Amino acid sequence: MVRVAVGPLEEFLENILGEIGLGPECVAVRLIGDGEMARLNEKYRKKKGPTDVLSFPAAEDSGKPGTLRQQVRRARGKFLGDIAIAPRVARRNAKLLGRGLPEELKVLILHGLLHLLGYDHETDRGEMERIEMRLRRKLGIA
Repeated sequence: MVRVAVGPLEEFLENILGEIGLGPECVAVRLIGDGEMARLNEKYRKKKGPTDVLSFPAAEDSGKPGTLRQQVRRARGKFLGDIAIAPRVARRNAKLLGRGLPEELKVLILHGLLHLLGYDHETDRGEMERIEMRLRRKLGIA
């Protein structure tokens, strides 16, 4: 079990949503154990073992996303979906990346939110990464 201070993460999520112009009703974040994450990862991604973060959009993918501003405009007032984070996996990754767990969890929340907005770093030729890095700088996370 990994102890996580939830308050700062809730505050960070509010900051992200405020920065991009969405309300708190648009996303739910859940911290889960490695076993549950491994089951979800295998069921939905056909990959063995736990991963650090998974996003579950509430609506079907509507094709290639537009700019962040366009995606936010489309998403306003809607529930985008759920983000599941495995803190134990996040802690291992944080150590490998040379950052603390709280910072890693913030990175994962942002990453998951961008997936819920329709971005996919596996297919978008760096677009999601550029947006994520810009927001990370604005929000003060490395």
